[in-house]
Amino acid sequence: MDRHDVRRWVDAYEQAWRAAGTSGLAGLFTQDATYRASPWAPPVEGLQAINEFWEAERDGPDEEFTLVSEVVAVDGDTAVVRAQVEYGGPEPSRWLDLWVLRFGVDGRCRAFEEWPFAPEQPDGH
Repeated sequence: MDRHDVRRWVDAYEQAWRAAGTSGLAGLFTQDATYRASPWAPPVEGLQAINEFWEAERDGPDEEFTLVSEVVAVDGDTAVVRAQVEYGGPEPSRWLDLWVLRFGVDGRCRAFEEWPFAPEQPDGH
């Protein structure tokens, strides 16, 4: 994987989030992929479970949001992406995330780990 490959994957991830249904996920994740919505959350295991998780977590293809992302690092099959997401609608929210991605040889993600940060979270001080 290189930065271009990761950038292409992130763009496809956003397109899949904006699309109806979850059929696009098969091109993004391996059958046995794991998906952690936070470093503390138990992993969602397997493509079917990831499909169900996505459907439960998002508002659907009309969900109002913007995503700005940057590929921070790529080392072999592992990448780190910084993502800024702003959701609109009746309850707007903002997030800064770090995604740790591990890819299979076919370029699909085999492990997705999200480190989400919201402005109202305590900063540890």
